[in-house]
Amino acid sequence: MSFDVMGLDHIQLAIPIGAEDRARQFFTGDLGFPEVEKPANLKAKGGAWFQCGSHQIHVGVTDSFVPAKKAHPAILVRNIGALRAHLEGRGLSPRDEDPLPGAARFYLDDPFGNRLEFLEWL
Repeated sequence: MSFDVMGLDHIQLAIPIGAEDRARQFFTGDLGFPEVEKPANLKAKGGAWFQCGSHQIHVGVTDSFVPAKKAHPAILVRNIGALRAHLEGRGLSPRDEDPLPGAARFYLDDPFGNRLEFLEWL
């Protein structure tokens, strides 16, 4: 038996029921991620999909929502200083945590409290 693991296709974050518009505002408005059209058979489940470089971030609704405070996606960026300034200009609050040797990074919570890491290898 032979197979190849190719990498990640997408990650999914949980959001509260009915919060898709706020997710769209954050992911497309604040972060500039284009929304991806969900297949017709999955639209009824709610949520939304966003393009993040060559990968996607899916947000899925759940009635038992609890934000991910530790588990998180690490989003690779170029010119992290400009991204941070952009986010601060939109009234968001990026925060520094423990340094990572060889990288510049910060964290930002989405509107629902899910932790996101933004990272640039130097």
